[in-house]
Amino acid sequence: MTASVGSPKNKGRIVIVSGPSGVGKGTVLKELLARNPRIFPSVSATTRSPREGEKEGINYYFLSKGEFEAKIARGEMLEYASYSGNYYGTPADKVQEKLDLGIDVLLEIEVQGAKKVMDARKDVISIFLLPPSREELERRLVGRGTEDAETIRRRLEASGYEMGMAGLYQHQVVNHTVEQAAEEIEKILHAGCGQMD
Repeated sequence: MTASVGSPKNKGRIVIVSGPSGVGKGTVLKELLARNPRIFPSVSATTRSPREGEKEGINYYFLSKGEFEAKIARGEMLEYASYSGNYYGTPADKVQEKLDLGIDVLLEIEVQGAKKVMDARKDVISIFLLPPSREELERRLVGRGTEDAETIRRRLEASGYEMGMAGLYQHQVVNHTVEQAAEEIEKILHAGCGQMD
């Protein structure tokens, strides 16, 4: 019998997944969540504009810069970071509600924010998703068709720094295929059951 990832007997764990833009985090995590309904995907807040098809409260909470900074001032963000000219952050109250119910909470966040959470919390499993190669990362970024050439250039520049931080994470997973990467993350989470403080 497979161990349950989340357990009502214990507090849930924060599962951090980071990786450079274009590595396929969203697709891999969609597969992971389909396999594990006991993991709750945290919805981040951001000041960037919605992409086509994104919905408020489903993909992100879309805030103005002023609204976001007010939440920071009130201590309402578990973490936040500035990335490519926009704020991104995790509302703390929603995460804590799920943890208290024994549900693992998935945070798909950038390196800056992840480091803040890892420094502040013990109940964290941290995973860094890597591309098979830099060339493949560039191919995936261009293939998305969601950014202009200058944005892609900035994201590729940032990816070098981000991948250099992979060693801060407890686990590294190379995304060769969606199914393989989701399965590796699932194994990490199952292996981590019962290892909480």
